[in-house]
This record gives sequence, C-alpha cells and structure tokens, in this order.
Amino acid sequence: MSVRTDGPPREPDPQAPRKPLLELSFGVEDLPGLRLRVGECAAEAGLPEPRRSDFVLAVHEVACNAVEHGGGRGHLVLERADGTLHCRVTDEGPGCTADAVPADAPGELTGESGRGLWLSRQLTDRLDIVPGAVGVVVTLMMGLSGGAPD
Repeated sequence: MSVRTDGPPREPDPQAPRKPLLELSFGVEDLPGLRLRVGECAAEAGLPEPRRSDFVLAVHEVACNAVEHGGGRGHLVLERADGTLHCRVTDEGPGCTADAVPADAPGELTGESGRGLWLSRQLTDRLDIVPGAVGVVVTLMMGLSGGAPD
C-alpha cells in the first residue's frame, strides 16, 4: 500500500456511493430501538433540537405505517446529503400514493386514516411518497441548517 503525500488532498467523488448513517430492516418489535437509533444518528449528523425530535417522530410514524399496512416489516435507510437528512422507508404492502396524505388534519373520532402521514408531512421539510415495484417508498427530508431542501 502506498500513501501519497504530495499535492493537495483529493475531494471525495460525488458519484461514489455513500455509506448510510443507518440501514436496517425492522418489524414491530424493533420500533422502540429504531426510534432511538434514528435520534442518535440525527444528532451525530448535526440536526439540532427541536427539529431532531420532530424528525424522529415523523420517521417513527412512517415506520409504524410500514409495519401496520405494509406487510408487517419495513426497511429504513438514513443518509446525509447536501446538508439534508434523508430517511427512506420501504415496505412490501399494497402501496399508496401521496394522495393518501389528507390535506387537513384527520379527525380522531371519524376513523379517517392518514394521521401518521399527515403528521409526518407537518413535522418534516419534505415528504415524498411513491409506489415501489412492490409496496411503497416514503422519503422524509429535514435540512440540517433549518431550511427546507429542494
């Protein structure tokens, strides 16, 4: 192995794959630990309070939806890119689209669904929902500096 010491340091290749801050598959028994681990990773990435707590709650709501409506299990990938935390949650359920998120807060007494997705959209800077090949892919984003990502 050789170490090059002459010349300026090389910048990381923007096309090189990034190592996720956190990647795990989960079921209902993993939800409490998932919440803790997402919070730890968000803190290490530099997300300040109270935005960190908002992000963790939003991720938890989406993970609970994956377990409840997406076949009992899900997969989470948390990454930092361009000053933003991205959390992608996938499941193998019947899927849904962004239309599943109510425009207004669903009433507790009416039995309307979508409260978790609605809350997640309120708590994060951006929430994307797209059907996957199987199931759904929900991506939550939170800018580390307090600004919403593009």
